[in-house]
Amino acid sequence: MKRTSRDIRTANRYEVLRQIIAESPTSRQELAAATGLSLATVATLVGELLDLRLITEVGFEDSAGGRPRGLVAVNASGGALVGVDIAETYVHVELFDLALNVLARADEEVRPGESRPERVVGQVAAAVGSVVAQAGIAADRVLGVGVSVPGQVDRDTGVAAYAPNLDWHGVPLLDLLAEHIAHPLYLDNPLRACTVAELWFGAARGRGDVVVVNLGTGVGAGLALGGGLHRGVSNSAGEWGHTTLVLDGRPCHCGNHGCVETYVGAPGIMQNLRELDPGSPLLHPGDQTATVDALARAVAAGDPTALKVVRETARYLGAGISDLVNLLNPEVVVLSSWVASRLGGPLLDEVRAAVARHALRRPLAATEIVLSPIPTDPVSLGAATFALEGALQGAGQRSRAISARGRAVADAPLS
Repeated sequence: MKRTSRDIRTANRYEVLRQIIAESPTSRQELAAATGLSLATVATLVGELLDLRLITEVGFEDSAGGRPRGLVAVNASGGALVGVDIAETYVHVELFDLALNVLARADEEVRPGESRPERVVGQVAAAVGSVVAQAGIAADRVLGVGVSVPGQVDRDTGVAAYAPNLDWHGVPLLDLLAEHIAHPLYLDNPLRACTVAELWFGAARGRGDVVVVNLGTGVGAGLALGGGLHRGVSNSAGEWGHTTLVLDGRPCHCGNHGCVETYVGAPGIMQNLRELDPGSPLLHPGDQTATVDALARAVAAGDPTALKVVRETARYLGAGISDLVNLLNPEVVVLSSWVASRLGGPLLDEVRAAVARHALRRPLAATEIVLSPIPTDPVSLGAATFALEGALQGAGQRSRAISARGRAVADAPLS
């Protein structure tokens, strides 16, 4: 899809604000150097962000032999953003200030068999209301609510097109949420959310070609190529978890067999444990979180069964990641989401070793494989940036409208 001048302007506005959040306070000259945009373009974009009260003037700094440079910083108290992480087993919601610091959190459990859209929508609405109340934020200061839901989504219509682990097909999610939530709503999936979070605050900052491997109940790969988020023509890029790893292998919710997800997602890890030791006390049937937590503790204690499970899981994961390395030649592969976070360093070490056995030498030498450094939930953080992006998309229109009104007043005849 060809990018319009409006798309480019929105992307530039997004990049300038991202840099301001990362480096506050900063000058227009520093922003131009960091983003590669002209000083005139940066000055215009900064003016728009000031009009929106997303940033504020904070004084001056001396320049070498010239006039003092004006400094701008993010206006943290200028509004709030909400990020919603809908997963197969939970709903997690966080409220952020405009510097994307967490001000409040809320959680709801999604039990097996209780993932009907209407029920989950009620849980999301309750959690969003809870974080707004906890933070003491006036409703009109919430700029938007970003919602991440697993599977394939239609961002334009707000429809969860296909979420196999939730058994959702064509769910008009944003319409259902709008019946309970008055704030602007924005939809995407956790692959994009995790990738955006890494681009803003994590291991992908300043990188051009990035793969973010999302390891949870479901599995996928968020992609940033050439410095920008890669969505694909129907916003379906990254469904790596549903590529075939083992011919005629384990059955998958998507209807196929042998998908990557069935070997390295949380249920797949439980199956790896069950096959190695059917009676293991580490296995908590029906409880993915408890099983993965037990495995993590046992690995730390040197338990041989737990170590074998992590090694076996990494063997499959490494084979799948080596395909991504060979195919995309990324600068960095980031292991993200709750399974990667809980299994941590031991999983990372085994994955690096497994990828080294399968990937081609040249692309492997250029690729770093790391754990996500983001201390909060990356999906909620990324979802909140969907809302911020939505606010920025309207920034130019509002700024132009303000300017047009100003010109109309200036050009009006004197009575």
